[in-house]
Amino acid sequence: MDILLQQIINGLVLGSMYALVALGYTMVYGIINLINFAHGEVLMVGALTSWTIIGWMQDAMPGTPGWIMLFISMIIACVVAATLNFVIEKVAYRPLRNSPKLAPLITAIGMSILLQTLAMIIWKPNYKPYPTLLPSAPFNVGGAVITPTQILILGLTAVSLAVLVWLVNYTKLGRAMRATAENPRVAALMGVKPDMVISATFIIGAVLAAIAGIMYASNYGTVQHSMGFLPGLKAFTAAVFGGIGNLAGAVVGGILLGLIESIGAGYIGQVTGGILGSNYSDIFAFIVLIIVLTLRPSGLLGERVADRA
Repeated sequence: MDILLQQIINGLVLGSMYALVALGYTMVYGIINLINFAHGEVLMVGALTSWTIIGWMQDAMPGTPGWIMLFISMIIACVVAATLNFVIEKVAYRPLRNSPKLAPLITAIGMSILLQTLAMIIWKPNYKPYPTLLPSAPFNVGGAVITPTQILILGLTAVSLAVLVWLVNYTKLGRAMRATAENPRVAALMGVKPDMVISATFIIGAVLAAIAGIMYASNYGTVQHSMGFLPGLKAFTAAVFGGIGNLAGAVVGGILLGLIESIGAGYIGQVTGGILGSNYSDIFAFIVLIIVLTLRPSGLLGERVADRA
């Protein structure tokens, strides 16, 4: 039971990070029906930017508390990631908005490879240790342990999701986003600026991805130019799992995917004597995804479908 509880905690932490990234995928898809496969690389740029800023601060201000360095680096990383995603949308996706769907999809894959290559040139390809800025002493919860970093991940995810729900449902920008998702041409006739709304959506998704990237680096203690590929792929899987284009579905899909992966890697690994363990953790999530999409192709909560004129 202790093993199961520990893996549930680990799964919630992992699923929270997947949910943050999945929201970026699902918001963009919900508005312009585009899968931004470069989204995982935005996560990577956010984490590497944070690592760079923290290194500068440790050299320039060695007595600064760790949480302040983490907070400042997170703000700067969010700005850098938001600027990057804004430029990607404007340069790579906007000119192809009315093209056949295959063109922006190939462009997104190409942008992902380009960002990985540029990051490898700027930050070098070696793995870099991400500094431990928060206390490392874990808390005991019913026989399982949880670290301050993991508590921060859960708290930041909850706050980010609450702010996003408020933004989408109770603000002028949120109404404009929902209108653009339903029908961009009619929304434009009503005074909404679709280009501005789409850019804002990319910026919001980038901020969430940067936060997830920093939390991912803090939890695992390392950063590297290719670190965004697998989390990005799993976050996309989570978005499809829950129902692509559905915000609640992205959150549910991310949390469930994290739980499935952690329980599969830890608890089932113990039961099978290590035959199915952490080395095979990825297969559990994708097996469940195949089963769900076979039985319910629209995902657990259903794909958001808008009638387009």
